[in-house]
Amino acid sequence: MSIPNTPKTATIDDAPLISRALTRAFDDDPMMRWCFPDDTSREAGLGRYFSTLFTRQYVRHGVCERTDAAAAFWVPPEAQDKAVPDAETLQELASILGDRAALFAEAAQTAAAYTPQEPHWSLALIGADPAAQGQGHGSALLRSGLAKADAAGLPTYLESSKPSNLPVYEHFGFIVREKMQLPGNGPTLWTMWREPRGIAHSSAPVLALE
Repeated sequence: MSIPNTPKTATIDDAPLISRALTRAFDDDPMMRWCFPDDTSREAGLGRYFSTLFTRQYVRHGVCERTDAAAAFWVPPEAQDKAVPDAETLQELASILGDRAALFAEAAQTAAAYTPQEPHWSLALIGADPAAQGQGHGSALLRSGLAKADAAGLPTYLESSKPSNLPVYEHFGFIVREKMQLPGNGPTLWTMWREPRGIAHSSAPVLALE
């Protein structure tokens, strides 16, 4: 019998499940609320946004895993250049973001300037449906990706706009590297860094993500 919070490799057919889980996970995320400020259209906008990122970008070039209620998108160093959205994807994202597209692009450029140059794994996205909070979905996905980075002997990088997530990541070995204010009266973004570990820590408690 499959365990609901056991990480599985995500495929293109998982797009509806992944989009639904991430939409619910990021509903209260400061960055996503800044990108989709209208309460009445946010759910639909987030659904299209995450589905586009997954199907056109990360499932093709990243390492995507899911559980029954969560998803995580990772980018290993050899895929960093390929994981950048192509022109068609950028056009699709612009149509989804509407009048926020220019601000989003400026924010993305600002954040990109902080991306480390040394080889590393990037945690692009991770989120769990709040209805499954406390069941270990986010923690299982985080451990799975970090184990891959550790096996490669490489550090891991992420960005977060949600202050309550910082202690969660710190528990898994991340430290805050820099703090930036996004342009256009955007949210604060924290960059975080984790050095590789030689021994996996499997006894960490269940923690909520997003």
